[in-house]
Amino acid sequence: MNKFEELFNAYNCDTLTDETVKKHVEQILTGHFDENNNIGVYKQCFNQIDLTSLRETDTEAEITAMVEKVNNFDNNFPDIPNVAAICIYPALVPVVKASLTEPIGIAAVSAGFPASQTFVEIKVAETSMCVMEGATEIDVVISVGKFLEGKYDEVYEELTEIKSACRDAHLKVILETGALKTASNIKKAAVLAMQAGADFIKTSTGKIAVAATPEATWVMCQAIREWNEKTGIKVGYKPAGGIANTDDAVKHYTLVKEILGNEWLDNKLFRFGASSLANKLLTSINKEEIKYF
Repeated sequence: MNKFEELFNAYNCDTLTDETVKKHVEQILTGHFDENNNIGVYKQCFNQIDLTSLRETDTEAEITAMVEKVNNFDNNFPDIPNVAAICIYPALVPVVKASLTEPIGIAAVSAGFPASQTFVEIKVAETSMCVMEGATEIDVVISVGKFLEGKYDEVYEELTEIKSACRDAHLKVILETGALKTASNIKKAAVLAMQAGADFIKTSTGKIAVAATPEATWVMCQAIREWNEKTGIKVGYKPAGGIANTDDAVKHYTLVKEILGNEWLDNKLFRFGASSLANKLLTSINKEEIKYF
């Protein structure tokens, strides 16, 4: 038995079934969704957003305009806490850095995002450049193909090298849960990422059909809880991709709250990766359609 098999056994990864996960998710949401479906929670969810723009067509002017809306948010919505961070492609980090005046994070996708199919040297160099240009958070994708082949040592080594390149920036590791398919695989990837030094684990890139599901959230939060119990280390959680409305956000919030507790409801440990969600939450909070972003 190699060290990764031992690690996965310690977290009972192979005994976890999709059917069990579905039952737990249904039980939690049936029992607790309604109590969290309120304006106070909507405001908390808004404050947990990594406001994201990851389009091939993004221009410097468009990103600057988005940053200015973040800068002016408090003036327009004084009773709602601002977003947690702005998430963009590497080349646009200097644009955000130059125009952002609010004390929020600058998150860059890096390391060959979204496919992660490039040389590890390029992944490390790109990450280093993002940090040098002002990124305070780095979002990277595991090498999914290598993971599915069982090359866990290679996935681990890549992540540890990228983690070193992050220096003081937080590392968010994207598992691409839709590609991993099973609850067992998702838990294995979560544990491996945390073992490699992830500050956050994140569901998805938003670039494939299946993204952040309640089932993936249950599995990943359970892994985080067990990791914390065994190591004392708190790892953050970020569902991303496909969270398009207020109900979706409240479902993920409810699962995080019930599995990890209130301590994880701060944006230092809980984020949403989203683009359209911000306006949906503002609409739900103000009870009229808002298209601010």
